[in-house]
Amino acid sequence: MKKQTVIVTGASSGIGKEVARYFLDKGDNVVINSSTAEKLEQVYQELGAGTNLAMVAGNVKDKSTGERLLAVALERFGGVDVLVNNAGIYETKPFLEVDEAYLDRFLNTNLKGTFFTTQALLPQMLKQKDGTIINIGTPLVYHALGGAPSTAPISSKGAIHSLTLQLAAEFGKQNIRVNTIAPGVIRTPMHGEDADQSAGIHLLNRVGEVEHVAQMVYAVAKNDFISGTIINVDGGMGAGHNLN
Repeated sequence: MKKQTVIVTGASSGIGKEVARYFLDKGDNVVINSSTAEKLEQVYQELGAGTNLAMVAGNVKDKSTGERLLAVALERFGGVDVLVNNAGIYETKPFLEVDEAYLDRFLNTNLKGTFFTTQALLPQMLKQKDGTIINIGTPLVYHALGGAPSTAPISSKGAIHSLTLQLAAEFGKQNIRVNTIAPGVIRTPMHGEDADQSAGIHLLNRVGEVEHVAQMVYAVAKNDFISGTIINVDGGMGAGHNLN
């Protein structure tokens, strides 16, 4: 397969770090991002700090971060083929307790981060007449859980699902492919040590591992005939759940 240059946001832990590792192991060039410079440096060293790896610290809600990601990708690797908009946050809070500042946290990181990073990278993909954008969503957009009040993050993720379809429609003729990967509960630091308690919301009755998501992200990145699609990697959560 053609060697690609891949940008991964939110790569200092969990899914993002594993996605970066997966592409590196397959021989691709990778630019990693996190808003926390110290953690990003640690991951940079952990992933080998090799010639096919670069890093850019910065908050993705600021378009300037996306512009710096592009500049580094061009300087180091001569282009950018894949953008993985992984940076995201999730918490639960009852709807009536959500104030504007709390809602803005999720809109800034999840929606604006995806929106403006894509906006910064897309002109280069259009110039190349080729590119893949992979967003990270969630099956909870259309499979709500009464015991997990999370209107703020899920509203922002629902917007990402809609953005995916609109971008795929707007830029498909220019050979830009846009898709969303929607993971179920994955064993990551975000879910802490209690991840396995959520096993029952998946038909497989177990939680996912970061490798499951990385494998799908890689597969979509390498397939140039998938666009405008929401792909669940969720152990069957989107299809249903166990009564127990």
